[in-house]
Order: sequence, then C-alpha cells, then structure tokens
Amino acid sequence: MIQNDLCIFFISAAAGLLGSVLGLGGAIIVTPALTLLFGIDIRYAIGASIVSVIATSSGAAVAYIRDGITNIRIGMFLEIATTAGAIAGAFLSGLIDAAYLYLIFGAILLYSAANMLRKVKTEFHCAAAHPAAAKLRLNGSYFDSTLGGRVDYNVAGVYEGFGIMCAAGVVSGLLGIGSGVFKVAAMDAVMKLPLKVSSATSNFMIGVTAAASAGIYFLRGDIDPSIAAPVALGVLAGAAAGTRIMRRLKSATIRLMFIPVLAYVSIQMILKGLKVI
Repeated sequence: MIQNDLCIFFISAAAGLLGSVLGLGGAIIVTPALTLLFGIDIRYAIGASIVSVIATSSGAAVAYIRDGITNIRIGMFLEIATTAGAIAGAFLSGLIDAAYLYLIFGAILLYSAANMLRKVKTEFHCAAAHPAAAKLRLNGSYFDSTLGGRVDYNVAGVYEGFGIMCAAGVVSGLLGIGSGVFKVAAMDAVMKLPLKVSSATSNFMIGVTAAASAGIYFLRGDIDPSIAAPVALGVLAGAAAGTRIMRRLKSATIRLMFIPVLAYVSIQMILKGLKVI
C-alpha cells in the first residue's frame, strides 16, 4: 500500500510539473496512470484528477501571479465563456452524439498542433491590439528572465477567443474532459498571447473551473481520500517545481513541449470519435 502511494505520488509530481509548465491540469497523465497502472476504478480516478487540477492551479497560479506572468483580466474574461459553455454542455449532455464532437474537436486540435509546429521557433507574436482589448484593458506585459527584460504584448482576436472558450466549455461539460489544452491553444493561436502568458493564465483558469465541479464529485462519493491525498501532494510538489522551470524556459521551448501533448490529445479524441478506443 505504501509502495503504491509512493508511486502515485511520483507520477502525480510528474503530472503537476508538466501541467504547470504547459498550462494543463495534469489529469491527462493522472487519469490513465491510475486506471491502467494501478487498476483504480475510473470514477475514483476522475475524482482524483479533479483534485489534481485544483492542486496544479494552486501550486502554479500563486507563483505566476506573483511574477506578473498571469493576465488576470484575460483569465476572468474568458472564464465567463468557459463557465457558460460548461453549463450549456451539461444541459445538452445526452442530446448530442459525443462521437461527432470528438471528431470535430480532435481535428481542430490536430490543426492547432500543425499550426504550432510551423511556428515552433517563434518566440513572440507580433499582433495589432484588438479594439475590445484596449477597452477591457487586456493588453499587458511581464518580465521574462530568459530575455532579461520586460515583454509588452497586445491581445488580438478577443471575440474569436471568447467564442472558442465557450465552445471548449461546452465540450468539457459534454464529454467530461478538461479544457486546459483548448485554453492554451486558443490564447496562443487566436489571441496571440506569449506562450508563457497563455500557460500561466490557463493555470489560473483551470482551478476555478475544477473547483466548481469538485463539490459534485465529492457529494457523489467519487473522491476517495486514500487516492486523492497522494495525488494532491504529488501534483502540488510537481507544480511548485514546474513554476521555477517555466520561468527559465523560452516560449519556443515550451511550444516544442506542448506540440506532442496537443497531438496526443487530438489523436485520442479522433480515435474515440471513430470508436476505435
């Protein structure tokens, strides 16, 4: 039992590290690891994954906000869209064939991965500020330690980004998957944010989304403390280490790390849509 707890802790730490660097919740690693390696029931694995998302956000968001990398105004603005979409997705659940959604969004993510691959050496986007970004004061700046100076950036595609976040929320509510990968891809490709800002802001957002649903999982009895505890501790430790690593990475390096994750998720969604897995 203790050996299993230690294994879960270290796997969760790796998930937290990757999640904090790339702006994901860590569930992409935690859920399959718990079910495939440890034979844990999928309900408890998902419940522990929700805890891992909150732990990743808690461990990373504070550090990124303190360093000024997180754009809180963008996070709160886009959270309106994802929350509304998630509620709509919950109501639509059972009315729409999930297979079509898996195929559509899998194809979108695969295109995003290919688009990101073409720009793998791009450190920053050079985008003109969207008029709505100025009105909402979404444009910002942060200190980049790898470049040794402040980086000013403009926000583009405000309306398009809001729409994609709403759609991502719908898919999250319908399919019961995390939307961190959608958030980062949308902020990078559509809103033209620096990838470090996209990752940090996504970490801030996913905690809010996960906290809203954690209570439901807890009331259902899907969160087993004996499983969730080592997961939370491991993810928290990994996320704390990940924030230190991310500050020292170039945006191009983070993009290179993010592409395989994006491709993996997209292929998994397409295969599920085709009912191969």
